[in-house]
Amino acid sequence: INMPTFIGKPVTVAEDKQLQVGDTLRDFNLTTTDLTKKSLSEFDGKKKVISIVPSIDTGICSTQTRTFNKELSELDDTVVITISVDLPFAQARWCGAEGLENVVNLSDFSEGSFGKTNGLEITDGPLAGLHSRVIIVVDENGTITHTEQVAEIADEPNYEAALAVL
Repeated sequence: INMPTFIGKPVTVAEDKQLQVGDTLRDFNLTTTDLTKKSLSEFDGKKKVISIVPSIDTGICSTQTRTFNKELSELDDTVVITISVDLPFAQARWCGAEGLENVVNLSDFSEGSFGKTNGLEITDGPLAGLHSRVIIVVDENGTITHTEQVAEIADEPNYEAALAVL
């Protein structure tokens, strides 16, 4: 796995922990916009597109979240989960401003455990402490069917590749 860059400069993530196709995504316990906790197991039986972004308040992250939700909002068996370290208040404000009601925004702000466990936390440079831009598609049984560590964090992911595995 190649290390991602941010505006052309390499940033470090724990590549030895990054998830691969065929792995089982471990359960997590993250904070929702109403400050309750939500775990991965609450989405059992559904396909999941896990869209990990550095911050919902940036243009590319907003576009990524809107795009996945637009493409998949009609599917009953699929949920899009956006994960960042943004405060739940910022995530809720963003959803309200965008007029999106079906977005599942989860925050890893309190401990960063999701990012640390799965090799997503950026450990150096100007984005240190945030998560790198990663897409993980998980089938209804919890098996990863697609993953993309976006090479340049300021770029959008390959939407078509993620959608194709669904």
